[in-house]
Formats: sequence, structure tokens, C-alpha cells
Amino acid sequence: MKLHLNSTDLNQCVNCGLCLPHCPTYRVTQEEAWSPRGRIAAMRLVEAGTIELDDPEFVNNMDSCVQCRGCETACPSGVPFGRLMEGTREALTEQTKYQPWWRRLGYRALGHHRLLLAGSTLVAIGQRLRLVPSQRLGLPNRLPIRQPALTSSGTEVVLFTGCVMDAWQRNIHASVKRVLESAGVGVMVSGPGAACCGALSEHAGLGDHARQLAHRVIDSLPPREPILVDAAGCGAMLKDYGRLLGTPEAEAFSARVFDVHEWLAERVDRLPAPALAPHELWPDGVAIQDPCHLRHVQKAHQAVYDLVGRYAPVRVLDDEGLCCGSGGAYSVLRPDTAGDIRDRKLEAIRRSGTQLVASANPGCSMHLAAAGVEVRHPFELIDQALGLGGR
Repeated sequence: MKLHLNSTDLNQCVNCGLCLPHCPTYRVTQEEAWSPRGRIAAMRLVEAGTIELDDPEFVNNMDSCVQCRGCETACPSGVPFGRLMEGTREALTEQTKYQPWWRRLGYRALGHHRLLLAGSTLVAIGQRLRLVPSQRLGLPNRLPIRQPALTSSGTEVVLFTGCVMDAWQRNIHASVKRVLESAGVGVMVSGPGAACCGALSEHAGLGDHARQLAHRVIDSLPPREPILVDAAGCGAMLKDYGRLLGTPEAEAFSARVFDVHEWLAERVDRLPAPALAPHELWPDGVAIQDPCHLRHVQKAHQAVYDLVGRYAPVRVLDDEGLCCGSGGAYSVLRPDTAGDIRDRKLEAIRRSGTQLVASANPGCSMHLAAAGVEVRHPFELIDQALGLGGR
């Protein structure tokens, strides 16, 4: 059994160690094996046949990665660590028992939106009856039972709604839609064919399923309009379809994808004046939490500061964008390590002097909220500041 990774990618690491302070799992364990260069060294050993692909220690080291890709930003050699990790996990999934059947079933359910909504409703009812241990499962304390439908108001842009976020945080999509419409933008809501971007499947090593979802998303959306995404992880995935599928069609699709903050920041003069003078709603300011896939992958995090800064004092966390520990399904599958990583983020929030945090990714917001942090999506804050209907 082998990984069959790109040798150029694998040999690009020069073991300098500059990635270590930016790796959340290394920061909390100080274990070299749980660092980017330690994981790359292990990948090389598997490729050389020195250790087996299904070696339990190797599997654990690969599975322990949050896939935040903070190491890529820090790396002077430009090692594509995310690509290496995705290839490694796909090899593990194809050649070993890395992903049990119940996880595979869960990831596949994300692409069936009606099933996801029905299941979410059942869980929400179970929460009300105190039958669901929400905290242990990493769920929000009170999932919605029913949410108002989103309807299109035009065709200037497409708002990608996705899977978990639409099932659990559709109110954020509603805020995004209201803010865009206040700037005179006609918004088309993506349909059921774009029910899931495939990010969680790709992170889990289910490459074939991720590619199936990618093809379905491309086929279901209009061919020319900009595609706006309000979840950092989904946006990073959609922008990567060109690499994932390797077709001109996929590359053209990815070129039309924008994080909603970066798109609106270039048209900020189209927004109306706030209903209240800046800084009145949140006098203590708003701390911005940079989702890893917005900061390290899309490199579009500055737009969040630019937009939120129009309506409230912005507090910059002093941890250089270190991961919060959410990592998609990571906080559910590895809650202890995710909690240790989150503790460092909570300390940075405490030092900022405010209790209100803006986060542009659903996994991050739920992970922080589970620790008692007041978290809002940046567009929820803008929606409220403009007096459009947001709380």
C-alpha cells in the first residue's frame, strides 16, 4: 500500500520548522509527529515502504490534523500541505478501514438536502425533549425546527446556501441576502442541486464523493453570474474545483466564486448609510475571528475587517489567526484536542476586551458558541446596523 503523492510536493519541505508555531496541534501537544513537517516525514516513510500505510500511529497522526493550512501561510518554500493531506487521507480511505461505514453514510447524507433538513428537524425536536446530548455531539444548543424559505430577488449574483449552514443557520443567509439587496443587488438563491460543496467529504478522504458533489454543483448553477459564498470553508472548496476536477469547465466555475465579503468590499459605496451612527450598537467593539479557510486558503479575510469596521470598532485578536479547533467535523470527532486548541482562542478573545465575536464560518461559530462566546456572522451585524430586520 502506498500514498502515490506528487514527489515534487512531498520533497518541497526543507524541515525549517517555521510552520511549528502556526500548527494548532503542535502548539497544544509539542509533539513533532503532530506538526506539518512531522506528518510530511511520516508520509515520506510510507512512500519509501519503511512503514505501512495502515500503521496505527501513522493513521492517528494524519487523522489528528485539523487541516487549517496555517502552515501554508507560514511556509517559505510554499509546501502545498493541504494537497498532501487530502491525498493521504484519500489513500487511507481507499486502501484501509480509515473511514467506518457510519461516517461515510453521514457524509453522503449532506448531499441530500431534504433528508438533511428532515433529520435536523428530528434532532431539534429531540433537543426540546432533552433526548439529544447536544454538547457531547458538538451541536448548537437549540437547532431550528422550521425556518422561512429563501426566495430569489434577481439574477445579478448567486448566493450559495449549501448543506449544514442552510439547515441550521439559514438566518445568516437571510441577513446576507438583505444586505446585498440593500446595495441594489438582485440575489438568486442556489437550488437543491447545490446542496453540498463536498468540503467535508474531501477532508475525510472521500475524494470520489467530493468530486461527484462538485460536478453536481457546477451543473446546477447558472453559467455566468458571480457565485457568492458566506461560509469560509464552502468558499474555499468551490474555489478549488478547478484543481479538484482538472477541467476547463471547473476552472471557469471557480473563477466566478467569491467570498461574499470580498465581493461586497469592492462595492461598499453601494451600501446605504447605517440606521445608527457607527460604534453606537457595540461600544466595546467586535473581535474578528479569522476562519482558517478564509485567511489561509482564500486569503480574503481583510474584507471582513473593512466591512465590519464601518459599523463598529474592530478588535484584532493577537494570536495571528491561529485555528479555533473547529476544523469541519474535527471538533465532533476529536473533541478533546479541539477543546485544547479552542482554549487558546478563548484567551485571545478575553485579551481583546470584548465578548462579541464575528466569525464568517459556521463550524467556527458553533465551536466557539459551545464555549459560551457570543458569536455573530459579520453580515448579521451589518444587517442589524443598517436596520434591515436583523436582530
